[in-house]
Amino acid sequence: MSSIIRSLDKRSGITYVYQSTSYWDKEKKAPRSKRVLIGKVDPKTGEVVPTDGRGKRRGQRKQPQAATAKRGPVPEARTDRQYYGATYLLDQIGEKLGITNDLKVCFPNDYKKIESLAYFMILENTNAISRFGRFANTHRHPYGQDIPSQRSSELFQSITEEAKMKFFRLQGRRRIEKEYWAYDSTSISSYSEELKQVKYGKNKDGDSLPQINLALLFGEKSGLPFYYRKLAGNIPDVKTVTELIRELDILGYKKVKLVMDRGYYSADNINGLYKQHYKFLVGANTTLSYAKAYIKELGDDIRNYENYSDQYKVYYASKTIAWDYTQDRPYKGDTITADRRMYLHLYYNPEKAVEDDQKRTAYYVRLENELRSGKHKPEHEKDYAKYFTVHETPVRGKKIVPNNEAMSKARRLYGYFVLISNEVKDPVEALQLYRTRDVVEKAFGNLKERLNCRRTLVSSDASLEGKLFVTFVSLIYLSYIKDRMQKNELFSNYTLQGLLDELDVIECFTEPGKTPIQGEVLKKQEDLYTAMDVAPLYAKPSVETPGI
Repeated sequence: MSSIIRSLDKRSGITYVYQSTSYWDKEKKAPRSKRVLIGKVDPKTGEVVPTDGRGKRRGQRKQPQAATAKRGPVPEARTDRQYYGATYLLDQIGEKLGITNDLKVCFPNDYKKIESLAYFMILENTNAISRFGRFANTHRHPYGQDIPSQRSSELFQSITEEAKMKFFRLQGRRRIEKEYWAYDSTSISSYSEELKQVKYGKNKDGDSLPQINLALLFGEKSGLPFYYRKLAGNIPDVKTVTELIRELDILGYKKVKLVMDRGYYSADNINGLYKQHYKFLVGANTTLSYAKAYIKELGDDIRNYENYSDQYKVYYASKTIAWDYTQDRPYKGDTITADRRMYLHLYYNPEKAVEDDQKRTAYYVRLENELRSGKHKPEHEKDYAKYFTVHETPVRGKKIVPNNEAMSKARRLYGYFVLISNEVKDPVEALQLYRTRDVVEKAFGNLKERLNCRRTLVSSDASLEGKLFVTFVSLIYLSYIKDRMQKNELFSNYTLQGLLDELDVIECFTEPGKTPIQGEVLKKQEDLYTAMDVAPLYAKPSVETPGI
């Protein structure tokens, strides 16, 4: 039910005209009303002069604001009651991390829409973006209006690569040179046949669908992401480092420090990192010649008590080696070769040794069964020949003999893992740094579970690019909240959703000509804001302000 209401602003003497619509709030189980400004009364004629909802006559050109205009509270154009506690938290995080400022610089016309869609993804993670209108009606958010599906699609398509890279640059510079950056990727499945980069590849979730890959850079101390890149689904991890190095150079990052798992290890990648003078800590395979040589050199001595870390439950050893650096110079037609200093860190975990033995034995059983059944797999052909000898005669049939010597050599590497670095000398420090990579794993969980990003759910490349960017912005907020929850041991009492729900019940009341006021804030809610390093909301009396 709707009605027309007139309201006199005593300070300005202007009578505003509103359309008031009543509705039933199912969550609060109480009637609510929403007012929309439609005009003001002409004092001479008594007629209603239509406005565009912000106090201006339709068609009236916006006049430049006088240089002497003073800033003050922004008066509201309608009476309403909305949820504000959780969006206030996100507002404050956006200011604290520079997200709001950086978005405003890169997307001056649309930054509030991007923020509001990011808020929706965080607080309404189980709902599709088409449900944004309900969120907009019940929550106070930066844009302050509904963003219909068509408008959100247009927004996604308007996000340019240039603006994204500018945002990455601004966010990265807030943390550059202060920490190592963890680099990793995940796969996002898709049903769409229209997206160019959707390809079949190694799906990290085990889906039998084509996919795109998403690579992320995370600060290991801040726990915050500041760069991502979308890749074709059939590109292996090891092939992405060269392009990463190139883009980091374009972004202007010089003193780069990267942490990567062994899926990114290759001689070309290590040479590329040396060439750019980047610092790195990378996982390596124990089958590499220098790793096997060090394992053989140490023998059982690595398991001496003085080499044991009780914190990580591993034995460790370290040495300096020379890396055979090569650099091709096409412009000169030659190749530079030199030695580069590298630290080799070796670790032995007894529990991992048992697990490796069990996994490897199961793998040998699988190989033998495939040989007996004749159902060979192309990717296993080398291992068939390495670990088994097959004899077949017309009389005795097929006889499969294990190669015990080859299996024994493999067994010598069980329980070991290797890290290499051109900066970190201490093996315990290196392991501690390497294990901070779990911030990326947690981020992938946030992307797929909290931000509903297991499937692309778009039909065009332009929409996909834009949606991924808004999802990435959401991930920055979520990563900050989870990091603060971890540091303040809040997970013992709250889930991430539980914390947001605890704050989301705080209301904000708005009325024309007055500054917004929020409802009651409990002590435990104040404590949550404090734990997030955010100034708590406090209930304030309504203050009248000049009319629009």
